[in-house]
Amino acid sequence: MVLSHLAVLVVALTAMNVVASIVDGPAGQTSDAGGSDLDRLLAALAARRDGEVDLELLWPALAAGMTAALLLSFVFSRFLLRPLRQVRAATHRLAGGDYDGVLDVPREPGLAALVEDVNRLAAGLADVERRRARLVSEIAHEMRTPITILSGQIEGMADGIFTRDDAMFASLTDDLARLRRLADDLSNLSRTEEGAFALQVTPTDVVALAERTAERLRPQFDDGQVALAVVPRPPVTAVLDPGRVTQILVNLMGNALRACGAGGRVSVTVRTGQAPAPYVEIAVEDDGIGIDEHDLTRIFNRFERVEHPGRPAPAGGSGIGLTIARGIARAHGGDLTATSRGLGHGAAFTVRLPLRQDPPASR
Repeated sequence: MVLSHLAVLVVALTAMNVVASIVDGPAGQTSDAGGSDLDRLLAALAARRDGEVDLELLWPALAAGMTAALLLSFVFSRFLLRPLRQVRAATHRLAGGDYDGVLDVPREPGLAALVEDVNRLAAGLADVERRRARLVSEIAHEMRTPITILSGQIEGMADGIFTRDDAMFASLTDDLARLRRLADDLSNLSRTEEGAFALQVTPTDVVALAERTAERLRPQFDDGQVALAVVPRPPVTAVLDPGRVTQILVNLMGNALRACGAGGRVSVTVRTGQAPAPYVEIAVEDDGIGIDEHDLTRIFNRFERVEHPGRPAPAGGSGIGLTIARGIARAHGGDLTATSRGLGHGAAFTVRLPLRQDPPASR
C-alpha cells in the first residue's frame, strides 16, 4: 500500500514539474510569446531538452509526500487489516469446530461481503453439525429398537419362553430387514455424497416403469384411503437404471402418501420435452399438506425432515430419502425438483431424465 501511494506521488510530482518547467520555458520564451496558452505550451514542449527536471522543486515535495503516504498507509492499513484479522481468527475457530461466533460487518463494501460470506459459512456448518448430531441420535434409536427386540426374542427362544415357529422367525426377519434398510440408506447417502452410484442402464419404457411402481405401492394407498392414479400416455423409452429410478419413485410416492389424509389423491404423470435437449419427466403430485416456500430447497438437504404445524415429521424416517433420490437423478444427468403453492395446497416432485440412446457415464 505504501509503495502504491509513493508511485502515484512520484508520477504526479514529475508531471507537475515537467509542466511547470515547460510553461516557464527557458529564458522566459513562453511567457513573452504570443498566442494561446496551449500554443505556448506546445511550442515550449518542442523546444525543451529531454531530462530537464527542477530537483529543487521535486525533492522537498517528494519528502513531504512520502511522509504523508507513510502516515496514511499506516492509518488505512490498520483500518483494513483489523477485519481481516477477525476473519482469520474466525476461520481458525471454524476449523476447530466452533460455529457460534458472528463477526461484525465492517462498512467497507468489499470487506463487508467477505465477512458476510464467513458468517454464512459458519451458520451453514453449524446447521450441518446440528443435523449430524440429530442423525447420530436417531440412528442410535433406530438401531436400538430392533436390536433390543432381536436380543429378547433370541434369548426367549434359548430359554424356551418363545416357541420356535414360523411367526417367531417372521418377526426376526422383519427386524433384520429394518436394520438392513437403515444400513442401505446410509450406504446410498455415502454414494450420493461421493457421486459414486453404479448405474446398470438399459433401454426402459418409463411409462411402464411408473405403472409397475404404482401397482406395487397400491395396497398401501388403499389402506390409507388415498387414491393413486397414473395418467395414461404412449410408451416413452429412455436409457436408464430401472432399479434406481424405481427407488426414486418409491420414495416420492411414499412421501406423497404420508402427506395426504384419508380421501386424498396422488397422481403420477409422464411427459416429454425438447428444450434444451430431449428429456422425459415423471411428476408425482399430491393434494396433501404442501410445503412452505422457504422449505422447497431445504427438504433436499441430508438429514432434513420438515415438520408442519400440528403434524410432526413421520417417526422412523432418516431424512435422507430425497437427498438420495436427487443424487440418483443427477447421476443419470438429470435432476429432481419440488414445487408447491404453499401449506395446505399439495406439492409436486418432478424427476427429469435425459432422453438419449447412449448410456450415461458410470459413476
